[in-house]
Amino acid sequence: MIAEPTYTLESLTEQLHGLSNIEALRTLAELFPGEVVFSTSLGYEDQVITDLILANDIPIKIFTLDTGRMFSETYSVWKKTNDRYGAKIETYFPKAEAVEKLMTTKGPYSFYESVENRKECCGIRKVEPLNRALKGQKIWITGIRAEQSANRQSMPQLERDDAHDLFKFHPLMDWTFDEVKQYIKDHNVPYNPLHDRGFVSIGCQPCTRAIQEGEDFRAGRWWWEDNSKKECGLHTHEETFKP
Repeated sequence: MIAEPTYTLESLTEQLHGLSNIEALRTLAELFPGEVVFSTSLGYEDQVITDLILANDIPIKIFTLDTGRMFSETYSVWKKTNDRYGAKIETYFPKAEAVEKLMTTKGPYSFYESVENRKECCGIRKVEPLNRALKGQKIWITGIRAEQSANRQSMPQLERDDAHDLFKFHPLMDWTFDEVKQYIKDHNVPYNPLHDRGFVSIGCQPCTRAIQEGEDFRAGRWWWEDNSKKECGLHTHEETFKP
């Protein structure tokens, strides 16, 4: 039996050097067949990557996390995306028992009361389902861009995620917001209409608001918290959530 090649961060970075986004995604799919996944929240950036994957028939599985508290507009663009590409975006829900316990003991809006409570809710509704979705995978594709937040400006395009034992690839890392919007327009990609109403980063309905001109990109997420704490746990290097 021929052993599968083992890739380091350095060797895989070299493999992707100089490639376009489409070429890089296709290369990863070829190097790790059946072990490359893309997590979409159905926002602007993720719709660009979805188009890159599906319009070019790249064999990468696309999944989303349905927290149970999404905007109706998010479900609408989800359906439009499936219809447009003939796709079936795979869905991961939080564990019912954990949600029931949280709602029973702390009520429906505990996340407004403290950062700890908010991270607990994110852990149950987002991080734990993500852990299941990523189990056994080798490459995780994301829609992260450097200008989205201060925490993301130092992220490389390809990085090692030891908590999930895989590599993370951010194809749009160096894109500007204007470039993202232009791609959506040029390729007639379905997008969330909330973007036209000032919602830049869209998550759960109770935790997302529109931003005003001049506000930070992430100002509309968990707006009652300090900017430095505005991560839900999906893209931090903390230990994976264990309920």
